[in-house]
Amino acid sequence: MKKINIISPGRTCLFGDHQDYLGLPVIACAIDKYITLNAIENTTTLFRIKLPDIGEEREILIDEKFEQIEHRDYFASSLRVLRRYGCVPDQGYDIEIKGDLPLNAGVSSSSALIVAWIRFLLKAFGASQEVTQILVSRIAYEAEVLEHNEPGGLMDQYSIGLGGVLFIDTSEETSYERIQNTVPGLIVGESGVKKETIGTLGDRKEKALKAIEYVTLKKPDFSIKSTLLEEYDEYEKYIPSDLKPYFFAALKNHSITLEALQELKKEVPDMKYLGDLMNQHHHILKDILKITVPVIDKMVDSAIQAGAYGVKIVGSGGGGSIVTIAPKDKEQQVVEAIKREGKTAYVVNVDSGARVL
Repeated sequence: MKKINIISPGRTCLFGDHQDYLGLPVIACAIDKYITLNAIENTTTLFRIKLPDIGEEREILIDEKFEQIEHRDYFASSLRVLRRYGCVPDQGYDIEIKGDLPLNAGVSSSSALIVAWIRFLLKAFGASQEVTQILVSRIAYEAEVLEHNEPGGLMDQYSIGLGGVLFIDTSEETSYERIQNTVPGLIVGESGVKKETIGTLGDRKEKALKAIEYVTLKKPDFSIKSTLLEEYDEYEKYIPSDLKPYFFAALKNHSITLEALQELKKEVPDMKYLGDLMNQHHHILKDILKITVPVIDKMVDSAIQAGAYGVKIVGSGGGGSIVTIAPKDKEQQVVEAIKREGKTAYVVNVDSGARVL
């Protein structure tokens, strides 16, 4: 019986939260917490899926077309997208999916599962083109975001599918650049508060896009991607007062991300400087976009007091996790400080991306 084993990491966002839905770049990396998928051929025409971490099981007919799919049924949407790429199942498998990647913690467990599922199906049944990391990432983005008309971008799928530290251009002409293989001193802290993805993302996205629309009405050639922070005063007069903060946040966060890119491109980046940029980014997310909650605020403050260079909330907000850059000799102090305020914390390493074992 043919066996296939897949490992799929989580991700954390270093710079660029609430930017990818505007087509602006992000800097993110895969981390060494994983979803594992173990599959073995069976003698049926079924995918028999067990998810022991959440106590669920699922059976899917291998020839199911899924012309209609339930909201957020990513197993179904992945199969539907894969058919368009010439991946057509012709054999049943017994599949177990589990891992040490925490759920609803802001480290992209759902995207990691989708990437693992797609990587397995492509390994088992092939496609009409060469299977590459970028193909896996693209299919995962289509299956998770486009098929369900969700407000997120493509940072999660590309970070997990490609691995390393990536600068990702999330505009229509999607491109990426691997800028580092690692970042020392990374710590992830979990709040224990379930993140609120759809509502928070959708609201902030709508407000930012409305602000940009007001500018575009007056300046048809306007591009948020090519606008500098120093030009804010030139455009803010076209925007209603309640939307101005979201326009400023977009420009400021974009500026921070580009500064971080230049530092990370150096052979030996200044981690203290990157930490300062991370702190600036967090203040925008907290004070303007208002995506934090009290427990996150306490975790951030405690990490800084314990000696972290920089800390920020990760992802959509309303809970989830934080990421920290800390000096090597302060890592354990920072971990313990975060644990006192949140659910847990741990040092993470940059991972090489989803792969067949």
